[in-house]
Amino acid sequence: MHLTAAHWIYLAGVVVIIGVMIARKNVVVPAVVATFLTAWVYTGSLVRGLSSIFNAGMTAASELFDIFLIIALITALLGALRAMGAERRMVRPFQGLMRNGRTAFFVLAAVTYLISLFFWPTPAVPLIGAILLPAAIRAGLPAVGAAAAIAIAGQGMALSSDYIIQVAPGLSAKAAGVSTGSVADKAMVLSLVTGAVALAFVYWRTRRSIRPLDADNLLRWESAAEESETVVAGAAGSRAAGSRTLAAVAATTDTTTTTGGAGTGTDADAPEPTAAPPGAEAGTLGGGAVASVAAAGGGPEDGRHAGRAKIFAVLVPLCFAALVVYMLLGKFTTLVPATQGSDAAALVGGVATLLLFAASLSRDGAQGLSTSASHLVDGLVFAFKAMGVVIPIAGFFFLGNSDYAATILGLDPHAKPPALLFDLVAAGQQYIPHNALILSVSILLIGMVTGLEGSGFSGLPMTGSLAGALGPAAHVSPSALAALGQMGSVWTGGGVLIAWSSLLAVAGVARVQVETLVRYCFVPVLVGLAAAVLVSVLAF
Repeated sequence: MHLTAAHWIYLAGVVVIIGVMIARKNVVVPAVVATFLTAWVYTGSLVRGLSSIFNAGMTAASELFDIFLIIALITALLGALRAMGAERRMVRPFQGLMRNGRTAFFVLAAVTYLISLFFWPTPAVPLIGAILLPAAIRAGLPAVGAAAAIAIAGQGMALSSDYIIQVAPGLSAKAAGVSTGSVADKAMVLSLVTGAVALAFVYWRTRRSIRPLDADNLLRWESAAEESETVVAGAAGSRAAGSRTLAAVAATTDTTTTTGGAGTGTDADAPEPTAAPPGAEAGTLGGGAVASVAAAGGGPEDGRHAGRAKIFAVLVPLCFAALVVYMLLGKFTTLVPATQGSDAAALVGGVATLLLFAASLSRDGAQGLSTSASHLVDGLVFAFKAMGVVIPIAGFFFLGNSDYAATILGLDPHAKPPALLFDLVAAGQQYIPHNALILSVSILLIGMVTGLEGSGFSGLPMTGSLAGALGPAAHVSPSALAALGQMGSVWTGGGVLIAWSSLLAVAGVARVQVETLVRYCFVPVLVGLAAAVLVSVLAF
């Protein structure tokens, strides 16, 4: 395999991007510069090099717009529910289950997981912090154990699989050249394995600190509020990314209304991880989208809307539960057509849209025509703040894929497009370990490195591209490798393993130091990720 100067520049771009991620800086500028230089050298035309910057962004945007739209619709629905107070009513019934610290731990984890699957974890943090966390503390669960349960179940398990909204699997699958459904299915299994191991480990560490149910538990926790908020504010100030996550703390008491969004950057002017989620959030994505609840608008429940809030607090979970049952029937039976990839996201988006309209019209009457549109606009604004930074990064990695290279480079439709990344892999094939375990661990570690800059989603185009290139050469499933890379990236940057992510929001609502929470989760999550690697190698 003959490598040209363009191949080496592309490889240098990958290395630089990884280095910038390790340094916890935003990678948009290196990605755009690498795209420009690679295209200029490959085509020999400065004009085409400049055009490639725009073409790469357009290509990535067109491929990823379905992801942006589903984020917008879910965020808009959450805004409509919050406007009438229905989102709080959805979790109140679970308070009665917290009769002691042990049940509180698992109820907190289960409810966080379920809510985060449908609304992403960070918008769920203020809700959990306001309604369920005080009940868990009163039941005797230590604050750090409660925070760890929320972070692992939401920022980790739910966001790393992203099985319902499918933003993360969509990014990974598009870059790897495989179906979204195949990555989503494997990511769901691996996320459950990682989460189950991590939660078991954390519970084992927490069990001796659990106290009997007592109202004094809550009083002692609340008495430390001023000191804890000072610590969280100081941690947020040290990293610009964390400053926005404090909106979640304000949202828990409804004392502040914050507008704006979060995305995947760590610089002062860059959006935070989604979630964000993604990302997301999205966390970013996805990690996580910290200010999404406030960005969606609305306020606390009042007497005029109490009855309607009760109805929608039941209706929305039932509709999504029915949707999940339908998707499972399509997957495991022949009773209904199978729902694959983008079809699943389309169903979720369609249901969310109709529920958004119903909630807005129910609350505001004829004025709901305007408020529905406002919620939708807020959702779109948030989606682009949360995920917009992914576009130039994805554009650079799409340039390495022959399916998109011709469009980005502006080549003749009949010309053979280059496959820069795959050519590099083929040239180094003799050095690639043909051992599934070594390759799986390598992809996981690369994913963890990409998550170090505070985002769970911005590194997914890289891990997906590497999975698609390395998998066939080593006879390992590309979708399994993409799912592993997704695990590493989201569990690290989505808000579990690093302090400069949306984990700040969890620490804030639980009133614990974020560094303490990171240390508490670190070993359990690493053990869980190791178990996921073994399951991937043996099962996939």
